[in-house]
Amino acid sequence: MALPVAFFALFFAYPVVAIVGRGLKADGDWQFGRIGTVLSRPDILDVLWFTTWQALASTALTLLIALPGAYVFARFDFPGKQLLRAVVTVPFVLPTVVVGTAFLALLGRGGFLDGLWGVRLDTTVWAILLAHVFFNYAVVVRTVGGLWSQLDPRQEEAARVLGAGRFAAWRRVTLPALAPAVAAAALMVFLFTFTSFGAVQILGGPAYSTLEVEIYRQTAQLLDLPTAAVLTLVQFAAVAGILAVHAWTVRRRETALRLVDPAQTARPPRGAGQRALLGGVLLTVLLLIVVPLGVLVERSLDTSGGYGFGFYRALQSADASGSTFLVPPLDAIGNSLRYALVATLIALAIGGLAAAALTIPHSRLRSSGRYLHAGRLVRGFDALLMLPLGVSAVTVGFGFLITLDKPPLDLRTSWILVPLAQALVGVPFVVRTMLPVLRAVDDRLREAAAVLGASPLRACREVDLPLVRRAVLVAAGFAFAVSLGEFGATVFIARPDNPTLPVAVARLLGRSGELNYGQAMALSTILMLTCAVSLLVLERIRTDRSGEF
Repeated sequence: MALPVAFFALFFAYPVVAIVGRGLKADGDWQFGRIGTVLSRPDILDVLWFTTWQALASTALTLLIALPGAYVFARFDFPGKQLLRAVVTVPFVLPTVVVGTAFLALLGRGGFLDGLWGVRLDTTVWAILLAHVFFNYAVVVRTVGGLWSQLDPRQEEAARVLGAGRFAAWRRVTLPALAPAVAAAALMVFLFTFTSFGAVQILGGPAYSTLEVEIYRQTAQLLDLPTAAVLTLVQFAAVAGILAVHAWTVRRRETALRLVDPAQTARPPRGAGQRALLGGVLLTVLLLIVVPLGVLVERSLDTSGGYGFGFYRALQSADASGSTFLVPPLDAIGNSLRYALVATLIALAIGGLAAAALTIPHSRLRSSGRYLHAGRLVRGFDALLMLPLGVSAVTVGFGFLITLDKPPLDLRTSWILVPLAQALVGVPFVVRTMLPVLRAVDDRLREAAAVLGASPLRACREVDLPLVRRAVLVAAGFAFAVSLGEFGATVFIARPDNPTLPVAVARLLGRSGELNYGQAMALSTILMLTCAVSLLVLERIRTDRSGEF
């Protein structure tokens, strides 16, 4: 645990604590009274209320729309299933600023719906809710569908033979086994929507602001660090509570009944009802996911002179963007790829060690008297690894600027700042991908290698690594995709002459003009296609179907 703990302490805890300290300290003394002052302000109360209720509404709507999809992916076998699984996952790894861009092209002024029916939903709460469902659909499909595919369908069939109706059998047999997975998915969706930033900033307009958007506004625009510090503490407390409940649901899910290989439960749809359900899910995916992504591509090709690649060609020139960039926007592609590769290597090193540490109580420590104590320690360590997914990335990014500015860690002008921030988000994906596979390795194989004289390092190299090689590749792919799309922290620390793709998209959208808008759509399309190709490759090499990723 030593290296992961040191990494998170230095590059996560230290910047966050420093920002909070700057906001709540005056003349060396803590000013905790500022917390009550800030939280009693009517505008802040409105932000807290909107953040909470829109997250609850987004979670409920996502579950309602995505649970049928989880059933279809778990129980049905049909042509193109792997491709469709990759398609529904693309929004999840896209940066939220690109998600906002896609829905802006669909719902905004001059958008697809505006031109087709004269309907505009941008700057309304419905645009935000739909964007959140678009983004989190894969969370429910993968989390709930992964467990659902491993439940033996013969148990529900036995209940029906004993006289239970279809709904009663599902409610009394399947639903209790699925409950931990549904709860875990709901908590993760709530977490992601509670801390939503890019989509709300683009689609919400000045009327709607979540905690994360308000932290950004107070920090970057108003320079009001006391208010930003209080909001960061509130968000941290909420995220810690959500992750504590999520950890409990994960432990329950790990003990849920898993009797069969997922390949044995999937079969072609039978009967009109099942075919109608499959058709409904395909239609949902088409309207909810494919259409927004398709509109994004269409807008990137729709120039004033007709359809063509004019916006893509304009990316090669810095002057074409109206001096928005010091370098051609196209350079952002190379920057993002380089940063994401380095972030992936860091995330694999830190996340791999963390996942290995988390397997210890499931093997050697279980047979010793230290298991209970070590189990609590490891659960706390596991929760620490998940915190970057929910704690304000804006706070982390700004914290980098004010903490990593003195020797021996004066990194303000160093390119490594961006990969470090991206790796913080990539590590949880590496851990969650590798952990189930590592825990599935029979510890007797390691013991046999030790008996034959292998050192722990050699046993890891010759026993564990061959068994988890494909999981490592999948973890690397997801870490690369999420690093490519990180925006909240990168927007503070990316240098003007080395922007990343998400930062470049946000800058272009922040300027008026058809050319800037078209280039934003073109860059978003490039990022979307890069993520889609990565996910298609991952679907071909992925072996474990039980986890979220």
